[in-house]
Amino acid sequence: MRINPDQLAAHLQRGLAPLYLIFGDEPLLALEAADAIRVQARQAGYAEREVFTVESGFSWQNLLASGDSLSLFADRRIIEIRIPSGKPGAEGGQALQDYCARLPADTVTLVACPKLDKQAQATKWFKALEQAGALIPIYPVERARLPQWLATRLAAQGQRADPATLQFLSDRVEGNLLAAHQEIQKIGLLFPAGPLNFDQVREAVMDVSRYDVFNLADAMLAGDACRLARILDGLKGEGEAPTLALWAMTQEIRTLARLKLGQRRGAALPQLLRELRVWESRQGLVQNALARLSEARLLAGLKQAAALDRMIKGLSRGDVWDELLQLGLGMARSK
Repeated sequence: MRINPDQLAAHLQRGLAPLYLIFGDEPLLALEAADAIRVQARQAGYAEREVFTVESGFSWQNLLASGDSLSLFADRRIIEIRIPSGKPGAEGGQALQDYCARLPADTVTLVACPKLDKQAQATKWFKALEQAGALIPIYPVERARLPQWLATRLAAQGQRADPATLQFLSDRVEGNLLAAHQEIQKIGLLFPAGPLNFDQVREAVMDVSRYDVFNLADAMLAGDACRLARILDGLKGEGEAPTLALWAMTQEIRTLARLKLGQRRGAALPQLLRELRVWESRQGLVQNALARLSEARLLAGLKQAAALDRMIKGLSRGDVWDELLQLGLGMARSK
């Protein structure tokens, strides 16, 4: 059973599952999901808590022994298994399967992992966890959904803001949900319940945005020139290597060029997307860019990227960050 984090509260009201696996790279949402499960478990009488962190030298036998033993101090308990690497190894994988095969009675087990790729989700230990309880995958909040996410958080503390204010706030906290959460809490302390105006939010909120090269690629595919310029400026200010920015943009341009070529040869787009391993969550962005850009422009973009690579290596002169901006804007523009 898979549970969206937004559905977790309703699920917990119906009762606790014997085991939960929370996995993903968004710390705030993962922490909130785990906290919600702990609170519900404590309210249901699960008073004792054991935490196992899988690090170098960790003994999986200690976990299995704990699962087989009864608590001396409480009838019910929570066992947490934290796997920071997301890779339990051969011994750990078998131990997790054995643990799931005989889940301890009167126990809620909470397993925490980072983002797990398709290969990890195909392992026997992952399947054993999935069959034993509930999975809670944690995905980052997409940029397009961020204003609504912020609006929901404001509404929970009795406040609301107009679309322009939410957009401004999104620009300041993009890519950093922990900071976004803190800023929302600060606004709740500074201002009373009810409508917020733009000036209030602008004065209260710091620029805590955190960008990475994948945000840059998304902005380019979406054709959002303003956001692309803002992200590039942020990456430059954070000391990011221009090589990574160029790599992120070139990867997307190359994929688009291959899709255009395949379409020109008569191949179906769904088949091409599968062959080029374009994730389903990104297919909308890719198709948007594919409709906007011609094959000639994409080939010109690849030549421009090659010239930029020579510039980064010191084989030619120029302002690397300005050229990166020109490359991105050329791909963000319409035909």
